[in-house]
Amino acid sequence: MNKMLKVLSFTLLSAITFISASVAAQTAGDIRATARQTLEAFNIPGIAVVAVKDGEIILAEGFGVRDIATGEPVNADTLFGIASNTKAFTTAAIATLVEQNKLHWDDKVVDYLPEFQLSDPSLTAELTIRDMLSHRSGLGLGAGDLMIWPKTGKSPTEVIAGLKNVPIAAGLRERFAYNNLMFVTAGEIIARVSGKSYAQYITETFLQPLNMDDTVVGFSNIPESNLNVAVGTIEMDGSLHRFPLDYLEDFSSAGAMASNVDDLSNWLITQLQQGVSPSGERLFTAESQRQMWQLTTPLPVSDEASKDGTNFRGAGLGWFVKNYHGVKHVSHSGGILGMLSLTTLIPEKNFGMVVLSNQQAFGGLTAITEEALEDLLNLTDRDWVAEELANYEAYMKEKADFKLTKPELVREPLPLENYAGTYNDDWYGNVTIKLTDNELTVDFAETVLLEGTLEHYNDDTFIVRWNEPLLEADAFIEFGVSRDNKVKNATMEAVAPFTDFSFDFHNLQLRKIN
Repeated sequence: MNKMLKVLSFTLLSAITFISASVAAQTAGDIRATARQTLEAFNIPGIAVVAVKDGEIILAEGFGVRDIATGEPVNADTLFGIASNTKAFTTAAIATLVEQNKLHWDDKVVDYLPEFQLSDPSLTAELTIRDMLSHRSGLGLGAGDLMIWPKTGKSPTEVIAGLKNVPIAAGLRERFAYNNLMFVTAGEIIARVSGKSYAQYITETFLQPLNMDDTVVGFSNIPESNLNVAVGTIEMDGSLHRFPLDYLEDFSSAGAMASNVDDLSNWLITQLQQGVSPSGERLFTAESQRQMWQLTTPLPVSDEASKDGTNFRGAGLGWFVKNYHGVKHVSHSGGILGMLSLTTLIPEKNFGMVVLSNQQAFGGLTAITEEALEDLLNLTDRDWVAEELANYEAYMKEKADFKLTKPELVREPLPLENYAGTYNDDWYGNVTIKLTDNELTVDFAETVLLEGTLEHYNDDTFIVRWNEPLLEADAFIEFGVSRDNKVKNATMEAVAPFTDFSFDFHNLQLRKIN
């Protein structure tokens, strides 16, 4: 190379480096400004954000408070429940076992878990690991989640045993339906094949090499000495309500991890470096990355999304992928009662970010992320906070305005004692209905939070009003009655359309057993 070419090459490289640094600085500044704006606009107590670019952390900070009871601030070390962002770790763990030739993506689940059963024998025989991780198992949206949501005492073994009675909604690979229990099952495969518990395998394979020292699998594994832990909140009737929860301990490999933005920076960099950690250690291969980020189960694209630069999208393995303004967009969200998270990666720009919050206003996380992507991709400026706030306010108004009207003609129920008794569902377990002081109460044996009272609606249909209104999950319970007025069974269904899909009451088939 002659001297002139060397000078031009150096000048070009310097210019590119300056532009990249300038974009990173602008992006970091816009993230800070949007995060602060979002706290007030969406009534979010606390937010933590990390963004990485070209293998470097451009921002890892906290905003607001981690607990409305104490007012302690959020910082880069504050632990949040990352919920379904755990699924990316689970899929990466499967990838490492594929690389060790201990299993393959398209192996049958029953090859590793002989006891595994779905309610359809043909699905049981044909379901593969890839099917589980891309949400095309044939199970419905959130089917069976009441075994783990919002909190039960069921072990992964008990959850998997219950799958044989959970209703099937579609044929194998027929359509997408997000399902957590398939990831619980994947965690058990990891344990079975590796000879280690899921938590141990994740810790040794990823957390330790990545120096993710504060990150844990399971809320119970957070050291008592670590008080820097976010507490969730739920907005209702214009006020924030503190809602402490154990970060989905029962969700195991589907959503039980707790982490902070300082630790997650190393995870983001490793993802963007196709499995190579910041220290240079390879944790999984580029081929594994390709498998995880390959569109496996297609999803529809709305007209609005197509206007925003998306022509196709779908589920990969533990991730969602789409095209976005000419680049690949990889993401996943996570949610528990009172807490949300959002991870976004733009591989072609070597950029990734995570937003964590202790409130359920997902539009706030979206606004922060989209403002950052505007800078990164040099997109037309939009006021994302205003746009997302309008959507959030419309949603909150819909919830506030929701009223259930009774039929004009209301038929009287049977004597209330007729409904009392113990009911059993084959996959969930027992539900007890008692009559006390002329009032029916319900108690889901496996779920502490699911206790409530029955309010008569019409004929043999009642509404369950949970003792904890912040669940926002009131449900119809309709009793089946024989010709001689004996109560035989009951079915349930959420009352409101905004009830979280994990309250899958509609999948219950309750038989009265005494």
